[in-house]
Amino acid sequence: MTDQELIDLARAMQERSYAPYSGFPVGAALEAEDGRIFTGCNVENAAYGETICAERTALVKAVSEGVRAFRRIAVAGNGDDYCWPCGSCRQALNEFSPNLTVLAANGTGSFLSVPLSELLPHSFGPRNLKK
Repeated sequence: MTDQELIDLARAMQERSYAPYSGFPVGAALEAEDGRIFTGCNVENAAYGETICAERTALVKAVSEGVRAFRRIAVAGNGDDYCWPCGSCRQALNEFSPNLTVLAANGTGSFLSVPLSELLPHSFGPRNLKK
């Protein structure tokens, strides 16, 4: 699957978003090491802290299916700027795949490709807990 195809899947997931408060639908498509794709969208809540991002939706779906290793994630939003994962999503993704590639798309169809390690330098993860 090409980067553009993964972005297109993320963009399609924006249509399933529940974003009545921010008005900012986000879609994600997460590619596992075995090639399977898990998609997600943001799901907002009136109690804002209970909102879940598209990236974590896709990640939780994958983990619930037994997948623990990932290659790439595409994240798409409608804004002028690129739609980067928030800090919580960066940390959640780092838990499973610190070498993940992040594809961040904006509303014009452009996207950038960046390693997660660049978005979350000096990260803390499972390797830090080993004795």
